Amino acid sequence: MKRILLAALGAISLSACAQAPDSTKTPERPAAQAAGPAAQAPAAEAGTPDARAIEAIRRLNPQVQIDRIDSAPLPGFRQAIVGGQVVYVSDDGRYVFVPGPNGALFDATAKRNLSEDALASMRQDLLKKIPEGERIVFAPPNPVHTVTVFTDVACGYCQRLHAEIAEYNRQGIAVEYLAFPRMGIGSEDYKTMVSVWCAADRRQALTKAKSNGSVPPKTCKTTVDMQYDIGQRVGLTGTPMILSEDGTQLGGYVPPAQLREALDKLAAERKAAPTI
Repeated sequence: MKRILLAALGAISLSACAQAPDSTKTPERPAAQAAGPAAQAPAAEAGTPDARAIEAIRRLNPQVQIDRIDSAPLPGFRQAIVGGQVVYVSDDGRYVFVPGPNGALFDATAKRNLSEDALASMRQDLLKKIPEGERIVFAPPNPVHTVTVFTDVACGYCQRLHAEIAEYNRQGIAVEYLAFPRMGIGSEDYKTMVSVWCAADRRQALTKAKSNGSVPPKTCKTTVDMQYDIGQRVGLTGTPMILSEDGTQLGGYVPPAQLREALDKLAAERKAAPTI
């Protein structure tokens, strides 16, 4: 349900590696991106909390299937069964809460993920702890946007993203890589990433590692452990993880043109936001 609502709010592909996929296969698109006619909702009298709950969910995603609306154990909320999952909607129809390990609170009126807004601010602070010199940067001469990407050398989606790095740069996007060996500290994956960060030419070593090439094993003092720890603290559940300059998570693997479109939209929203 969270992914369905995120798709409705303009979020993009969350494709990412939890375990290394077959990189020869084309990543599947999330089912939530499929468009279709609005699903039928339960009957509700206009102006009631039930009707407002249905309207709130519909504002976030007109296509989602609403199976049932009931009273909720949480005062001031209605309980809805949506796509096989329980969600809670405030009686005034403004807030939609999706419970679960990766749950989120949405403002249905503003069409914003309030949980993501809170995380974005924290991510900005955490990322500042990693020195700029510890990032592996691929950038065009005059970047329009800069993203931080937590990456893993063995992840198929990470490899696909890096194979298109020239196109990201042509789109005006600078990519600053941070290490997240998803198999954990001490794994072979981790050792490869340490070797990359210890290489004389990190960019060349990272490109070689992501193309399944052999990187000479090296050890040195790096911040790979710190980067891995911060990746966990910013809410990373799979690689790659793409973050905008304001800490907003933009997805996992995202095609270059689609990422540029999302970044332009974020920039426009920030410019239009009232100054407090």
